[in-house]
Amino acid sequence: MADAHPNARLEAFSDGVFAIAMTLLIIDIKLPPLESITTSGELWKALGHLTPRVFAFLWSFVIILITWVNHHEALKLANKSSATFVYANGFMLLCVVFLPFPTSLMGEFLGTPGAAPAVVLYVSVMVAQSIAWIVMGHVALYDGLAKDERAAAKIRSNTTNGYCGLALYAVCAVLALWFPSAVALVTVVSWMVWLVIGIRIRPDEGH
Repeated sequence: MADAHPNARLEAFSDGVFAIAMTLLIIDIKLPPLESITTSGELWKALGHLTPRVFAFLWSFVIILITWVNHHEALKLANKSSATFVYANGFMLLCVVFLPFPTSLMGEFLGTPGAAPAVVLYVSVMVAQSIAWIVMGHVALYDGLAKDERAAAKIRSNTTNGYCGLALYAVCAVLALWFPSAVALVTVVSWMVWLVIGIRIRPDEGH
């Protein structure tokens, strides 16, 4: 059977990486030690202590989901690939698979005196991901991978969004040294904006 589109194999490989990263997020949410639970009240209290971890898991899950949706649509804008584009895509995947580690730190330290380093590292991944979008966009345009002018215009728009994200998260990474909780909230809001942008993406007719 012929590939659905020229980047089908690259997309299939990327989908597998996204799926693994999403699965790894749940690893840090573990049952409380049974020996420490003797009453239902103690169980409720133990579950309450897991709230930051659950929040970090849900937050990162949504981020990876939004990234996957936008990545899926971005690959459909190209009618071919190149070695440089494959490596640029690999950089994007690196940002995705690294996310479970800062997610674990966020779940452990958010709301504590040690929150700043955790939030800085987390937002730094957002900085790296923005750079990955910029690199992918520039490579696609430079290598002439866009399937038509409409697709090229969309790639340029995505690249502009990448620059906006880079500026926002770079500032947030610095501010997180002093205001980690506020920066965490700003990051959540920013990804709601990316969600809206992703929902508004419409694939081309006939594809």
